[in-house]
Amino acid sequence: METCYPNPIAPTKTRIGWIGIGVMGGAMASRLLNAGYSVTIYARNPSKCLPLQSQGAHVANSPAQVAHSSDVVFTMLSHPPDVRSVVLENTDSVLSGLAPDRVTVDMTSSHPGLAREIFTAARARGCWSVDAPVSGGDHGARDGKLAIFAAGECAVVKWLQSLFEILGKVTYMGQAGCGQSCKIANQITVASNLVGLSEGLVFADKAGLDLKQFMGAIRGGAAGSKALDLFGERMIEKNWGGADVGYMVKDLGMGVDVVEKGEDDKVVVLPGASMNKQLFSSMVAIGNGMHGPQGLITVIETINGK
Repeated sequence: METCYPNPIAPTKTRIGWIGIGVMGGAMASRLLNAGYSVTIYARNPSKCLPLQSQGAHVANSPAQVAHSSDVVFTMLSHPPDVRSVVLENTDSVLSGLAPDRVTVDMTSSHPGLAREIFTAARARGCWSVDAPVSGGDHGARDGKLAIFAAGECAVVKWLQSLFEILGKVTYMGQAGCGQSCKIANQITVASNLVGLSEGLVFADKAGLDLKQFMGAIRGGAAGSKALDLFGERMIEKNWGGADVGYMVKDLGMGVDVVEKGEDDKVVVLPGASMNKQLFSSMVAIGNGMHGPQGLITVIETINGK
């Protein structure tokens, strides 16, 4: 990285691009703007740009235009096909506009194989790519407390450290694709925690317990978890806001269905994740697909006739 690296990142020197300004991406881009960075954004629906424009963001007409005016381009999109289109394949993609020695950082929960494809394509153009999906939900995005799973060239991830610190805590996971594999494993773990929390709350309610007292009692024991801290009160208060459950279904699907290619094909049997995917899919089936993942409790309540 002769041009960008090792020159230090600084608000007065480093131009940021951001594509994907939904619940998560919008909050993350806002934090970079508040930290004093020049941020150029793109959204297929221009009206979504207005809140960030009011904070000083510049608006581009295409992903390529974002890349052309940026040193680091972040993407926070919905699904792997969106990432492929925006970053890799279209004539106005990020990589088509990214100058040599610049960096694209995909924070979408996407496929490890696609992350490796993007890394290879970026290096062929003299650019760099990092896959850095996150965990922590909308509150973590808003408060800068996301867990960030970064992968790619170690020196590039280190160079990006000061930007990642505005968004949360970064852990370097290894070569390209390892960040996405970590996120899939994270979601498998989170889903199981949410199933257990939902069933525990439904059982406690049927037993006549005060649910907030119950949650306070178990928080300090083995049942305590970040999932409980993030989602427990929201379940009790029926606060369904957050990224819709379709993202959880997508992430679990990648874990259940993915075949990692190596010397031998490796298929991991995940019975719990398979069951949990069906439970989260049931949220969509009963009409609660736009709820955040804490809405899983509505499935358990429905099964129990509530």
